[in-house]
Amino acid sequence: MTSPAQLESWVAALSVELGVDLDEVDVQGLLDVARDAAHSVTRPAAPLATFLVGYAAALNGGGVDAVAEASRKTSALALAWTEEMPG
Repeated sequence: MTSPAQLESWVAALSVELGVDLDEVDVQGLLDVARDAAHSVTRPAAPLATFLVGYAAALNGGGVDAVAEASRKTSALALAWTEEMPG
C-alpha cells in the first residue's frame, strides 16, 4: 500500500517532470473527484474522470478556477449517477 509520503513524493517528482507548478494544483480535490467517480460509477471511471477534468480545464483557459469548476461538475455528476443511468 502506498503511504501518503510516497504519494506526495511521486506527485512532486511528476510535477517537475511535466513542468507543472504544484501551487496551481489542488491534489486533494483531484483525489476527491477520483474517489467520487470510482465509488459512484465504477473504478475505471476514476482515472478517466481526472484526465477529463484536466482536459476540460485546459480547453477553458486552464488555471485553478477552470480545474475547480471541472472538478465540481465531475463530482456532482458522479455522485448523482445511479444504476438507472445510461450505460
